[in-house]
Amino acid sequence: FLFYGLPSAAIFLKQTFFTRIPFSTMTEIASTPENLVKILCCVCGIPIDPNPSNTCATCLASTADVTRGISTEATLHQCRGCQRWHKEAGKWIACELESRELMALCLGNVSGLGKSSNKVRLVDAGWIWTEPHSMRLKVRLTIQKEVQTGTILQQSFTVVFIVRNQQCIECQAEFRQGSWRSLVQVRQRVGHKRTFLYLEQLILKHGAHRGCLSIETYRDGMDFYFPDKGKAARFISFLENVVPTQVKCSKKLIGTDDKSNISNFKYTNLVSICPLCKDDLLYLPAKLARTLGNISRTVLVKNISNLIHLIDPLSGQTASMSSEQFWRDPIRPIITAARSRMIRYVVLGKEPIVLRQNVSRKSATRRNKSRLASVTLAKEEDLGVNDVQREERSHIGYLLKAGDVCLGYDLTETQFVDDEAEDMRSEGKMPDIIVVRKLYGGVATGDVNSSKSRIWKLQRLDFDVAESMRARSSKKEAEMDDIDEEDFMREVEADSEMRRNMNLYKSKSLNEGKTDTYDSEANQKELEDEEDDDDQQVKLDELLDGLVLEDGPDPEDMMEKDNEMMGDDEAWSASALMAEGEKAAKEGISYVDRDNARQVKEKESAVPVENNVLGKQYTLDTKFK
Repeated sequence: FLFYGLPSAAIFLKQTFFTRIPFSTMTEIASTPENLVKILCCVCGIPIDPNPSNTCATCLASTADVTRGISTEATLHQCRGCQRWHKEAGKWIACELESRELMALCLGNVSGLGKSSNKVRLVDAGWIWTEPHSMRLKVRLTIQKEVQTGTILQQSFTVVFIVRNQQCIECQAEFRQGSWRSLVQVRQRVGHKRTFLYLEQLILKHGAHRGCLSIETYRDGMDFYFPDKGKAARFISFLENVVPTQVKCSKKLIGTDDKSNISNFKYTNLVSICPLCKDDLLYLPAKLARTLGNISRTVLVKNISNLIHLIDPLSGQTASMSSEQFWRDPIRPIITAARSRMIRYVVLGKEPIVLRQNVSRKSATRRNKSRLASVTLAKEEDLGVNDVQREERSHIGYLLKAGDVCLGYDLTETQFVDDEAEDMRSEGKMPDIIVVRKLYGGVATGDVNSSKSRIWKLQRLDFDVAESMRARSSKKEAEMDDIDEEDFMREVEADSEMRRNMNLYKSKSLNEGKTDTYDSEANQKELEDEEDDDDQQVKLDELLDGLVLEDGPDPEDMMEKDNEMMGDDEAWSASALMAEGEKAAKEGISYVDRDNARQVKEKESAVPVENNVLGKQYTLDTKFK
């Protein structure tokens, strides 16, 4: 100081002892591990970092309850009729047991889990096995919560859901008299039911009958009852896309409220299907034939969709007639495709006919070149009696070979109601025989039990017979229904295009080895090696494996019938029969099986989370929330 003097000494002291240090710098120095002060836990006495509770994480977990405010018991309502679950505000959803949709529904019914005030995070959820008759569902939940600054606890507990039975609105409407709001009456004025058998298969494949309260059947049609006008309109739109129809609508006033200007109506829709069916023989008006590409006036109905597809049996020319064209000037068939009008013929030989090739078209395949053939036929009943043979052209000549049996119309012994068609026949301008289709399997060989030996079966709709039909039902009408069903099966058997629009299922006879000769694997290989392959017969790869109709009713149908005789617990137990954990594993949800279910505690102690980091939020990617 003496050397620098008094002023310099004052400056040195000020810089050394009176310099101000920032507070943030002091905090960083104090928070370093070397300078951090430890305190003792007030419970166990181990050194810990200071915290508001002065308790270590282990002691805090043993005394804290993370699940406080979250319910461990809830109630779910399920409809016994349709097996759907109640969600909210009258909404019912279909969920399978152990599915993600049912898990999302359960989590939505746990009170306190989604509250933001609890600041609880769900990190895992899984199913726990329960007794099938217990009417209970158990879910194992794992949650995390920050109980204090820097301390996060995790705890697992079990939530029990009690299943109660409650009828949904749709099922209630089924048991009320006159509960329907829209009626769709489907009618076809013909003497058989083959069209409705085909329509039934289309409805089943596309699920068009969903939402229908009940179905009643009549001799000439079916009635579909719907709870509202919208579902009936969708069903009518489906019918217009698959068959030529004509729709007429009417409504009846049930009640009205003058104050609110609201009226209740019942709607009735009459859907008339055109009276033409597959394999009917038509004689077209000259003007209509010119409109359809100058096709021959004598044509067969090839198949029916939203259009009427026609084919010339002598040249193979095809044409399509729209629904508007038909209803503008309806025509009736000169021969209907009834079993009594068709005659069985045996093929004695054939000669392929090659038509002049159009150079502007693409080169035809070998099969298309020889699709037409001149076939030599003889009546099956005349074999061994006389030697009458006839030779005619056929549009299915590529399917026929010597020894086959086919069905056809004999025009030499037929008298038409249409005067113009009768003049053409009497003048010899019509063929003597028109071949309709080929017969397969036991039907061709005349086997009495041919229907039982088929390798395929069809599913049927669940409908009720109308009261008017029950009153006049007789043995003769039952036999007519069986004949119509057998004729329809033969049509399906001989038409691959028709089979594309329906589901065919394997029958019990296929598994037992009781199949027709034409369906065996050896014959299938022989047919593939032949020059003219038959692409119309039923093949094994067309059949579905999911249903065997001879095994009796489906378990779901049996369950609905048994529910009337069983109590609530037993009925719900029948719906819960399934492989344990199979659905949960498929959906990616954890599952506690039967052996380990008894060892699971209702509520476990909370444990501290490593590194004090919250886990990822548990989410379910479902089609609804």
